[in-house]
Amino acid sequence: MHDRAAPPPGEQVSADDGVRLWAARGGQGDTPLVLCHGGPGLWDMFEDVADLLADRATVVRWDQRGCGRSEPCDGPWTSERFTADLDAVRAHFGFPRVALLGHSWGAQLALGYALAHPERVSALVYVSGTGIGPDSEWHPAFRENFRTRLAEDPARLARWHELAGRTSLTAEERRESAVLRWSVEFEDRERAMEHARRMADPWFGVNEACTNALNAERARRWGTPELHTACRGLDRPVVIVDGEHDIRPRSAVDSLERALPRVRRVVLPGAGHMPWTEQPAGFRDAVAVAL
Repeated sequence: MHDRAAPPPGEQVSADDGVRLWAARGGQGDTPLVLCHGGPGLWDMFEDVADLLADRATVVRWDQRGCGRSEPCDGPWTSERFTADLDAVRAHFGFPRVALLGHSWGAQLALGYALAHPERVSALVYVSGTGIGPDSEWHPAFRENFRTRLAEDPARLARWHELAGRTSLTAEERRESAVLRWSVEFEDRERAMEHARRMADPWFGVNEACTNALNAERARRWGTPELHTACRGLDRPVVIVDGEHDIRPRSAVDSLERALPRVRRVVLPGAGHMPWTEQPAGFRDAVAVAL
């Protein structure tokens, strides 16, 4: 186990279809800030982010539908459903408008919410996303970078292949597989496994049905002219934050940057997919612009 602050006491948020979502409120700043975690199919891992911003914002963390500490359910696994859930979280805490910070898949969710409800969003912080183009613009390079980085340690690569080749895994083996996968996300290779293990503590398990459905939806629907047009009409300040060494090519985000009318982009050197872990001061400064 690793030293880590206990999560704040959670609250039950009822979505409009009755599914209960875990959420927690902390911080003491004037601006309400809702964090949207990555995945899809994972849970809130934003303890460090919440701590970094606690004096600048009232920070709301939540676990997305069917994931983490939220109520188990059978979906539905659609971006429209998750957008409605995010709106339920906002309304539960009584905020007319919020700033949103989304990471990875959560950046896509936060962007989708801002497009659907711009009047309820004061600003958007888009962290480590993959832009608004089709998956073909970034996913092949991501897969190659993933394999290259994992191969830096032959023992880890062999274990990854061993676990991936099994038809069933124990809960501990699923956690081990996730840690190996997440270890490639950090530029600091000496501490990569340490950081990845910390992400998996506590371990709630990955909701594979959610992961597969939302990834398939993105592959079908992202990259359309309609999405580009909607982004060009988003009259809200957006800060794009990238880790320079994210294994997803940062060029994938260029189309989003070009489309947005009010955008600032910050690239943090020496950081990978979780830039707040490896460049906390720079990350805090980048986000503070939106608060």
